[in-house]
Amino acid sequence: MPEPFYITTPIYYVNDKPHIGHCYSTLVADAVARFQRMAGRDVFFLTGTDEHSERVASAAAERDLTPIQWADANAAAFKEAFNWMGFSHDDFIRTTEPRHIERVEAYIRTLIENGDVALGEYSGWWDHSQEEYLTETVARDADYKSPITGKPLVKRTENNYFFKLSAYQDKLEAHIAANPDFIRPESRRNEVLGRLRDGLQDVPVSRAAPADGSWGIRMPGAPEHVVYVWIDALFNYMSAIDTDERRAYWPAQVHVLAKDILWFHAVIWPCLLMALEKPLPECVYAHSFWIREGRKMSKSLGNFVDMPTVLAYADRFSVDGVRWYLLTQGPLGATDADFTYSKFVEVYNADLANGIGNAISRVTNMIGKYFDGIIPEPEGGPNADIGVDWAKLANEKSREATEAMARMDLAGALAAGTALASAVDQFVNDTVPFKLAKDPANMPKVGAILYQCAEALRIAAYLLSPAMPTAMCDAIGRLGYSPDQTPSYETLTTWGQLVPGSTVRKGDALFPRADAKADAPAS
Repeated sequence: MPEPFYITTPIYYVNDKPHIGHCYSTLVADAVARFQRMAGRDVFFLTGTDEHSERVASAAAERDLTPIQWADANAAAFKEAFNWMGFSHDDFIRTTEPRHIERVEAYIRTLIENGDVALGEYSGWWDHSQEEYLTETVARDADYKSPITGKPLVKRTENNYFFKLSAYQDKLEAHIAANPDFIRPESRRNEVLGRLRDGLQDVPVSRAAPADGSWGIRMPGAPEHVVYVWIDALFNYMSAIDTDERRAYWPAQVHVLAKDILWFHAVIWPCLLMALEKPLPECVYAHSFWIREGRKMSKSLGNFVDMPTVLAYADRFSVDGVRWYLLTQGPLGATDADFTYSKFVEVYNADLANGIGNAISRVTNMIGKYFDGIIPEPEGGPNADIGVDWAKLANEKSREATEAMARMDLAGALAAGTALASAVDQFVNDTVPFKLAKDPANMPKVGAILYQCAEALRIAAYLLSPAMPTAMCDAIGRLGYSPDQTPSYETLTTWGQLVPGSTVRKGDALFPRADAKADAPAS
């Protein structure tokens, strides 16, 4: 049986429409999921929406809607955006669905029965914009303003049910010490360890129910309380796969999320799982933020890269062009990444128009011109010595991609594919088949050269396909490769799979060169 691989995104608040941040987290998970499927893993990829929020109810009231009407509209917008981006998620969960609500009630009931959740009073600094309490230390260091939005914190005292988070500090610290890749990248791990030195405080798992009782999951046995939205949301990773058919996917291999919600995922969530006696996820990966043209994105500045903006870029550069830029230039590490038009054009032209796109066009055009569009039989076989040990190079790049993807180094994994395409361009320049073909006596050598070019590009296209599934599927078809069944990653990336006699297809440029002087796409 294939080894399971479970990857998740955070579930996204439905108090507003999706934007680049939501798309980026989901794109990272999508690329990893696609690579792991290609590698033969039994992948389950989950995303969805977080709906039982005070802000959802407030936003709905401002529009004279019920919370569920507003949630329905925005959940549909997320689904539309994600489908348009080509994400390959296996499920889209909404926290208002009965399958989620029923399981959350069961998890909370277990925690109460085990003594890990009990009624108590809490007084603390409430960040309404993030719907979380902050410790006195964090609040003071942030001048009693939200560290994320800068809005003033509010002092609150509530009678709530609490999770005894403090009881799990030693176990959590021991787990982090024993599993250095549990929180990644390393800077985020250090951030969590730094906060743990202040000691863990028990955290609320309930809030007072709305006066009309219309929004939130009721606490078992205490209908005057609803489950705190963050606790409700974290349980989605379990509720979606807590069925007979899916239970084997737990524990998750990777939770992909943004750095602003690291604490919930790296501290509260694993402690909840310990209390439920469930295995912990292998990795919590927290990426950084996108900024735009050197400035932090904010509603007040009106500089969010929203979906209409993403659509405008895709109309000009293709969806795969957008996916490529986000994955190779994105904030997967410790620092934020800048979304700029000039950088987008530079990367698009260098990597795609002049890179893999140009290499595909050169090779298919020459095969069309010199061999009537038929993959030639290589003189001396696929491994004929014409200056490059392609079998060795392809194996090295395939291994590099696998190792980089295991580190969540997506740019590094994709660089392995671009390196193969670049090697083809250099090989053509070195062997000059377009000059050799002027003498009929050279045609056997020209055939060997072009076979090796086409085969190297086939493997490169597979390595690049997690980022650009549509364009690379087209590229592989143009190169005349169509496997009869789903082959293994080893087969796909092993040298010599391209069959002589197959027909190549010429077509429009996969990635037409962009005009750097043109204005940025307007949303």
